[in-house]
Amino acid sequence: MFCSGCGVALAPGQMVCPQCGRPAAPAVPPMPGFEFQVERYRSSVKALSVVWYVYAGLSLLLGFAKLTFAKAFFLGGFGPWAHSPVPPMWIGAAMHIAWLNMVIFSALAVAVGWGLQERAHWGRILAIVAAFLNLLHVFPLGAALGIWTLVMLLGYRNSTLYEQL
Repeated sequence: MFCSGCGVALAPGQMVCPQCGRPAAPAVPPMPGFEFQVERYRSSVKALSVVWYVYAGLSLLLGFAKLTFAKAFFLGGFGPWAHSPVPPMWIGAAMHIAWLNMVIFSALAVAVGWGLQERAHWGRILAIVAAFLNLLHVFPLGAALGIWTLVMLLGYRNSTLYEQL
């Protein structure tokens, strides 16, 4: 610490400058409650990562059930009245694309959960991208998770707290 009047170096705890007699400026205390804010934010990010894991599991389970039902319905598994005017070749291709879509989105959700749990820089970026995709992709659960993720991770204050983790 230095004297604000003459610039002489002051010893720690010295209250008056020995050269000019000016009182030393008090030390600036650290931001009050910053550690508390970081810890609270840490627990919120951890909860968010757990919810992303749960969302990935639910997406796989519900997607598996929906696609199994759709395949049985469109390919005549429910009787002769359930036949589709669309050729089975197109239904099979559409089902493969739907399965791939479900697996990719579930893998993305697991990656987001892992990145947030590890508090990696890429995890925050991936979570923001996945949140925007969920706003467009799945309603209402995915949209709610996307909004919560964006509220938790966007903004200067949240980015500073995330970097402190």
